[in-house]
Amino acid sequence: MQIKKKYTWLVTGAAGFIGSNLVERLLKENQKVIGIDNFITGKKKNIYNLKRLSNSSNFKFIRGDIKSRDFVNNVTKKIDFVLHNAALGSVNRSIKHPEQSFDNNVLGFFNILNAAKDNKVKKFIYASSSSVYGDSASLPKKELFIGKALSPYATTKYINEELAYIYSKTYKLETVGLRYFNVFGKNQDPKSIYAAVIPKWIDLLKKNKTLKIFGDGKNSRDFCYVANVVEACILVSLKKLKNKFNIYNVACGERISLIKLSRILNKLFNQNKKLKIRFSNPRKGDIKHSIASIKKISDELGFSPKFNVVDGLRELKDL
Repeated sequence: MQIKKKYTWLVTGAAGFIGSNLVERLLKENQKVIGIDNFITGKKKNIYNLKRLSNSSNFKFIRGDIKSRDFVNNVTKKIDFVLHNAALGSVNRSIKHPEQSFDNNVLGFFNILNAAKDNKVKKFIYASSSSVYGDSASLPKKELFIGKALSPYATTKYINEELAYIYSKTYKLETVGLRYFNVFGKNQDPKSIYAAVIPKWIDLLKKNKTLKIFGDGKNSRDFCYVANVVEACILVSLKKLKNKFNIYNVACGERISLIKLSRILNKLFNQNKKLKIRFSNPRKGDIKHSIASIKKISDELGFSPKFNVVDGLRELKDL
C-alpha cells in the first residue's frame, strides 16, 4: 500500500529485525520517522544503514529505554502512529529469564501505551505473537480462539492484548495487535543463542554445518517473510477500522514442516550438498503445529501476502 500523505511515525525497536525493516520502508515512502532502541538486542549497524537511507531530516534516532516513563512520554509527543516492536523475544529466553521478559514486554508496553493515550496518538499498533494461542490444538489459528499460554513470553503478549483492550474501551485509544507468525528476513540475527530457526540454519548451511532439530522434524510452522509484516503494519495504520480494539493474524496461511524447510534452505544456501541433521528432544513451550487463518485481515483490510515462504527465502538469498 502506498502512503499518499506525510505522517510522523514512532517505531520502537528500530534497531531490531522487524523495526529496522519498518523504518526502511517508511523512509522510502518519504515519511517522517522517529526510531528508538536501547540496543539490548538491536544492532547499531542497522541504525547506521537507516541513516544512510535518509538524505533529509526524515529520520531521527533516539537511544532510550521504554521502561523509562519520562522517556516514552517525551518521544510520543506529536506522533501520528506508534509502531511498537520493542520487546525481548524468544520463548526459550523467557523460560530462562522470565523477569527480563516481564520488565521489557509488560512494563515497557504499559509505559508506551499509556504515553500514546496521554499524547493523543492516532493509532497504536503493536507486535503481538502467535504464541498467545498456547495449548489450543485447533487449526488454523483464528483470532477469537486461544488456549492457555505455554511460556512466560506468551503470557507477556497475552497481557499486552488485555491492556490494549482496556485502553481502547476506557480511553478510546485505537489499538491494533498483530499476531506475527514466525517472521524471517533481512536484519535477523543468526548469532544470538535465541536466534530464530531460519537465520540460524542459513548461517550453519553456509558453513556446511549440521542443523539441530528439536523433535522429529514433522513439526510445522507458518513462516512469514518480513515484507508481508511491513505491509500489514502500514495497512492497519492507514485503513479506517470499525473498532477501537483490533487483533489480526499476520502470516501466509500455509505451513511447512521443519524437515521440508531444511531441504529448501539446503538447496538455496548450501548448493544442495549433503544435508546434515541432528535430532534432539522437543523444547519446553514449543508447540507441534501452527498455521494461521488470515481470513479476518484479508476480508477487513484486503491483506494478501506477497511472498510465500519460498519466495521470501529466494528474495533473502538475493539481497
